[in-house]
Parts: sequence; structure tokens; C-alpha cells
Amino acid sequence: MAKHQFQTEANQMLQLMIHSLYSNKEIFIRELVSNASDALDKLNMLVLTDEKYKDITFNPRIDIVPNKEAKTLTIKDSGIGMNEEDLMNNLGTIAKSGTKAFLENLTGDQKEDSNLIGQFGVGFYACFMVADKVEVITKKAAEDQAYVWKSAGDGSFEIEETTKDSHGTEIVMYLKDDAEEYLEEYRIEAIVKKYSNHIPFPIFMDKEKHIPAVTDDDGKEVEPAKTEIENVQINKANALWTLSKKDITDEEYKDFYSTIAHSNEEPLAWMHNKAEGAIEYTTLFYIPSKAPMDLYRVDYQTGIKLYINRVFITDDEKELMPTYLRFLRGVIDSKDLPLNVSREILQSNPTMAKIRNASVKKVLSELAKMAKKDKEKYTTFYKEFGNVLKEGLYNDFANREKILELLQFNHLNSDDVITIEEFVKNVDEEKKEIYYITAKSSLSMLKASPALERFKAKGIDVLLLNEEVDTIIFPMVTEYKDYKFVAVNDAKFEESEEEKKEEEALAKEFESLTKEFKDTLGESVKEVETTFDLIDSPVALKVDKDDPAYQMAQMMKQMGQAMDVPEPAPILQINPKHELIVKLKESADQNLVTDAAHILLDQARLFDGQELDDTAEFISRLNRMMSKAL
Repeated sequence: MAKHQFQTEANQMLQLMIHSLYSNKEIFIRELVSNASDALDKLNMLVLTDEKYKDITFNPRIDIVPNKEAKTLTIKDSGIGMNEEDLMNNLGTIAKSGTKAFLENLTGDQKEDSNLIGQFGVGFYACFMVADKVEVITKKAAEDQAYVWKSAGDGSFEIEETTKDSHGTEIVMYLKDDAEEYLEEYRIEAIVKKYSNHIPFPIFMDKEKHIPAVTDDDGKEVEPAKTEIENVQINKANALWTLSKKDITDEEYKDFYSTIAHSNEEPLAWMHNKAEGAIEYTTLFYIPSKAPMDLYRVDYQTGIKLYINRVFITDDEKELMPTYLRFLRGVIDSKDLPLNVSREILQSNPTMAKIRNASVKKVLSELAKMAKKDKEKYTTFYKEFGNVLKEGLYNDFANREKILELLQFNHLNSDDVITIEEFVKNVDEEKKEIYYITAKSSLSMLKASPALERFKAKGIDVLLLNEEVDTIIFPMVTEYKDYKFVAVNDAKFEESEEEKKEEEALAKEFESLTKEFKDTLGESVKEVETTFDLIDSPVALKVDKDDPAYQMAQMMKQMGQAMDVPEPAPILQINPKHELIVKLKESADQNLVTDAAHILLDQARLFDGQELDDTAEFISRLNRMMSKAL
């Protein structure tokens, strides 16, 4: 008998399950039945597509066996089964994407942590919420050797060889004293009907059947009433997505979601669509009400299962739907794809491409309807998934306009969010320019940016984009219908000849100060120049977008490698009409001008949402200037 230690993450999950105060412990049946269904799905596909399994008879069933005398509950299936390597990989470690994020969110407070369980599919380890000891007897299809896996949840497990008549897996749970309710037939059946009614395989359980007494014509009892044990199917076993929408209740949709999403939260919405014609397929997509924990991880777990004529193919193919819709959970089932389709073929298959394109359009259309007809629900959706949706502006050019219309923007002229369709109603119809500003900062800081002062003075509205994703994506969004997106620093306004002459004269007058600032600041700035775009602020930063170094930095940022190439030093713009700048021009105190140049650059950086390189030096200079002023 070989003894092994659980992987660290697996042991953490195990201990959480054992000591959990989670009130919804019944989900352990849902999780184990779901695993059994997956095992049957995998075997079904292999029997149909792999020569190695062609002689195996696929007889799918899941059995639930309560034993009140032994206080055990067994869940077994006739699926693919596991060998020793599978047991090590599946029951000794946790490969599930998002597990690390889940564990990082744990606080150490049992009550708080138990609430997190409902947001995370806990899988096999859920059985330790109700069991002191667990045994897994399993035999892999097309192999001879069976194995038994044992653990008391003490941080270790054992694996040894055993015998088993047929392929498949049996999970035997030795229940805790406070979990004996899960030995009652009515309780088990209620849980199965709630969570697993529509998995596509039958679930069987022994049930007591009452047979009434037999009487003769005179009413005299010939045979007494008796009870027999009957093995019966306790779920419908009809794939929900194959049914007509009119035959499915909202509760059934919600229950099916809890099974495929491993979630106890109700879905925010769902879309069930059946396409007939040149290509026949069915899709059932759900929008979760809460963002999955791995939503922003590169190794996120896709939530879409692909079936071909009800035969499960994969739930690990991220190309089924675009990454900006990765929050979706659900099913795609097609009759027009080959059963032995590989990942490479799947990615280039024209039928799959048509299904994907049509599905994306359907999802975006349903979101647009929600935005217009149920604003409260859409606000909930947008809070959870708005930033993910924005990613589509970068990688789905064909649907860029539809995605833009789904976004909610903060803007300069109001504290309320606005759609792009509403925003362009107030855009100058001659210039047709949509002005925007991006910065990774708070909304209040962005709204007070010096770059917006000329827009405030002219009453021109501006989109305020203060999320990190905005700084990457929006520089690549050039237009919406016949309107152009223009960054505020690139906006050009008409000036009279008199205004131009006045600005030229002022710029010349301040040449000595701009040179002095540049000499003082050195490589920290590319150059120092006067600007007439500022009203209330003395300085602002500007980026030279024609600089090859800037263009390279932007390209690397778009490739997710922003740290590899630093952006070039910015241009410091000074406002020659500001009292502070005027006084500095007239000052003969060289030390004062030097300190002021550094402080003004740091001030501009702060307004730009940047962190200061040397906070201590900034404070020291500020204190020196305050002392002189006093």
C-alpha cells in the first residue's frame, strides 16, 4: 500500500471542506454526480472514436446506494474509470483553474470562508463535508487492474491494487453523525431532482415500494400488505438543451445552471437558441450573476461544453467563444461536426466558425435587449463583466460597433453613466469628434485633470476612461459609425490670427524659463514647452505619439508585455498665463526655480495617475518652498 501526501492546495481545500460551516452541504451529491456524468461523457466519446475502446459496451448509468446499517453512501458510475496515475492527478492534486485565486481569497474566518464555497465549484473534495473517511474503487476502461484510493482527510491518502468486475468508479463515503439525513431516500431523490434532473444519463436508486394487501371478493385479506425494494430511475435524464423552450420552466433552467456551472448563485440571465437550416445546432448560454474567480487569469476555465449530437466532446476549448465572452456558461450542441474532431480541426472548421459567429451575435443582441429593457439587471451585469466586454473592442473588429453600444461610460458633463449612442447626440455634427481621456486613476482625479480644462471652458463633453484596460484598448478604437475618437491631447480647436500671434509672443517670452526647466529636469522630460490649453493649472504632461519609442511601448502593451519596453519621457507643458509660472519667470532665486521645476513635474505626474519616484525628495522640496513663502 502506497501512502501519499496531498498537494498543498488540495490539502487546503480538503481542510476547508472538513471544517466548513457551509450550510449548503447537499451540493456534495451534485458535485459527485456531475463528475460521474463527465466520466460517462468521456467514455461515450472514446467508444465512438477510438479503436482501443471499440469492443467496450457503453451502458451508461449512475447508481446511488445508501446503507443505513453501515452508515455509508455510495455513488458509482459505469464511466471511463481511473488508473493509478489518474488517481494521483485527479484526487491528490487540484489542477482546476481558479483554485489558487479561491484559496488566496480565504480569510481564515470559517464563517466568511464558507460563504466563498458557494462561489467555487468544489468538486470531489465536497464529499469531506459529510464524510469522515472516503474510499474510491475504480477501474479504467480497456485496462485490467483496479485500484482503491483511501483517505480520512488527514492530509494523506493511500492507493492500493484491488479487484473490480467492470470499468467505472465507486465512491464510498463513511458519513459523519450529523450527515445521516443523506441516507434517507426521499432526501437523496429531492437533491438529485433539484440539481441533476437533466444530466443526460440515468441515475438509479433502490426505493421501497408499498404493495397493498390482496383481498378476496368478500374483502377478506388473502395476502398481507408488504414492502418490496425496487431499483428505479430518479432523474429525467433528458439533456435540457434538446427540449423545446416552452417545455422548460425557469426553475429547471436555474437548476441545470447549478449543475454545469457548479454554482449556488442563480444565473443573471440565459439564452436558449435552436438553429435549423444549412447548419443545425442548439446553444444554451447562461450569464452568471457573479464573476468567476479566475475571470482575469490566463489559465481561466472555459464555461462552454461542446457536444456533437448529444455526445460530449470537450469543455476545455477556449476557441469555442471569444475570450471577451469567457464569463458565459453553457452548451453548444451541433449535428454537423465530426465526432473525432481534434482541437486543431475545431479551430479552423468552417461549420464551427459559423456557429461561433452566430452565437456571438446572439449573445450581443440579447445583452443589448437587456440594456434597454431591464436597466437594473444590465447594471448588475456591467459591474461584473463590463471590463471583460471591453476586450472585444481589441479582438473582435467585426462586432466593435455592437460592443461599443453595450458599454457604459463616465463622462465630464454629468455624474451619471452614458451610452455611446446617447453621447454622440451632443457631439458637434461638423467635426464629428468623440473626445476621450484615459488614465489609471480615480474618477475624481481624472475629472480634475488639467487636460480637460479647455473642454470645461468650452462646455464640450468628454468620455472619462479610468480603468487600466481602457488605457490599452481605447487608443486602438478609432471610430464609431461616422464619428472619430480623438484623445483630448490630440484635439485641435480653431484659433483666430490674433490669438495665434499672442500665443507666439508669449511662447517667445517664456523661452528662457522653458530652457531652465529642461536643464533642471534633464532626462526626466523629453522637452518643456508652453501651452495655451490650460486654464487653471500651471502644468500638464503630454506624450509625443510620433516618438518610435512610444509606439513600440504601446505595441508591447497590446501584446501584454508592457513592462518590457518603458515609455519615453513625457513633454512638460507650462501655462504662461498662470500666476505661479509668471512669478517663476521673474524670480532671480535659482534654488527656488529648481525646486519648483521638480515639484511641478511631480504634480503633473500625480494628476496623470502616476506614482512619484521619490516621495521624500518631493516633500523636502515642498517644505523648502513653503518656508520661503512664509
